Amino acid sequence: MSAEAKLVILERGDDGVALIRLNRPDALNALNLAVREQLRAAFTSLQGDPAVRAIVLTGNDKAFAAGADLKEFVDIDAIEQMKRRVERYWKAIAETPQPVIAAVNGFALGGGLELAMCADIIIAGEGAKLGQPEVKVGIIPGAGGTQRITRAIGKFKAMLLCLTGDMISAREAFDMGLVSKVVADDQVLEEALALARRIAKLPPLAVQSAKEVLLAGADASLDAALVMERKAMQVLFASADKHEAMSAFIEKRKPVLKGE
Repeated sequence: MSAEAKLVILERGDDGVALIRLNRPDALNALNLAVREQLRAAFTSLQGDPAVRAIVLTGNDKAFAAGADLKEFVDIDAIEQMKRRVERYWKAIAETPQPVIAAVNGFALGGGLELAMCADIIIAGEGAKLGQPEVKVGIIPGAGGTQRITRAIGKFKAMLLCLTGDMISAREAFDMGLVSKVVADDQVLEEALALARRIAKLPPLAVQSAKEVLLAGADASLDAALVMERKAMQVLFASADKHEAMSAFIEKRKPVLKGE
């Protein structure tokens, strides 16, 4: 693959953290089909890698991702759009077992915000702008922008964003519950990487189980979700890391964790 074709750059660190960077700066990281396919390939390659315990997803200082590339949408019809099956690209990200942290600078609009919402934690810069502007070009969000956002911030705030298409600041998004933390623009990536490194040092089976139960339980009844939580916790008692982490805590030493 040529350097020009690397629209998504994947870097594996020796600290248990992988960094995935969108690399289409000339288009504010607009999500054309090639970017989406390379994103899917990057995340799929990490899902079964035991050396990767946390993932950071980012863009650049001007844009996390400014949305879908409308040049690929303007002349197609409903059947062609359906045949593209773009949901498979997003599914690969949302179903990644390791925690995913989105580091957001600049614009995260439309598909860019939907991409960020596939992550588990969102760190945004003070100058970031977020929104779902699809209604302004005659469509609606189609990759979670009406559904994930409602689950994150509730019906009335989601309606405000999706029906107006207005952009909001990172601070407004934080107040709504749409982002996890707001930091200075020049600290976004380092904050996300530092958090990923902290998570990577924890027992990975416990971390991944917590993520799985949080996501699965959100759409279940409380009673069913409590059963899922309890069973997941009980299963972890069979892990070697549980024994090692508890023993290390009692013995006041650092645990040696193997993800087993």
